Amino acid sequence: MHGKQMFGATTLGIALLVAGGGLWTWPSITSVAAQTTAAPPDIAIGPQYDTTHVYVAPDQFDRFVSSLLATFGGTVSKQGVFTVTPTPSSTMSQLVLTPAGTVSVFGFKTPVPYPFGEERTGYLVTDLDNAVEAARAAGADVLVTQFKDPIGLDAVIQWPGGVNMQLYWHTTAPSYKPLETIPENRIYVSSDCADNFTRSFISFSHGKIVSDNPQALGIEIGKPGETYRRIRIESTFGKLAVFVTDGHLPYPYGRESTGYEVANLTETLTKAKTAGVEILVDPFTSDRRTSSMVQFPGGYVAEIHSITGKSN
Repeated sequence: MHGKQMFGATTLGIALLVAGGGLWTWPSITSVAAQTTAAPPDIAIGPQYDTTHVYVAPDQFDRFVSSLLATFGGTVSKQGVFTVTPTPSSTMSQLVLTPAGTVSVFGFKTPVPYPFGEERTGYLVTDLDNAVEAARAAGADVLVTQFKDPIGLDAVIQWPGGVNMQLYWHTTAPSYKPLETIPENRIYVSSDCADNFTRSFISFSHGKIVSDNPQALGIEIGKPGETYRRIRIESTFGKLAVFVTDGHLPYPYGRESTGYEVANLTETLTKAKTAGVEILVDPFTSDRRTSSMVQFPGGYVAEIHSITGKSN
């Protein structure tokens, strides 16, 4: 599947029935990346096929989906009840296709088998065997080996730093229109594993570091007056931000798995509040973006932002 907490968030394959150098570059990452000799195959397809996995209670399922649509717009797949794990289980499942990102929603009617519910996202790939081997070669651990779901194949991997993701492949290739804005997969890691995670993910995704700022403003992680290291990566899978922290984070930072870009943050938050979304962090401006943290019905925490200029 693809998720983090029963009332939190993460992006599953089944729900799809139902994602050069930088301005700031740390030599420890770029030098190792430059030494890579045997590049793995590029197995990404596009960010509209990469989903944030959100797990909610069944009685909050419809309310969550409605609030997501009210906030971002978009369409949904037909809702159903499926077994999407290699061992017996049953979950409500639905895909939400918004202009700002795709979300796989799960409402388990049974206990959630381990390690499902811990993965943040699901990445559609061109070939699952190649994707799993590329992940292994890049330094990922395969937590769940390949298994069948109703529409294809899945596996769950873990990157350095304990970051879980699901990879999946469909028997019949889906076709979704491109997103209007690309969501940001938000990863919190320690300084001990930040370089290993970044190096591994870049090798796997064929991505690039677009910025590596060791003095990013702490207000971005709820710690005004301090600084921290922030790495931004882009690939065919989409955008990914790495937040390198000491783990001393105020709520809700670290609970969000995805940041959504919108054209007008004020208008989006007005729609969200009308739909029952709680504003956890009032809008603030940093790195040429205005951001807010919100919680949707069912417990899903997300960041939403508007761009005000070129990021650092």
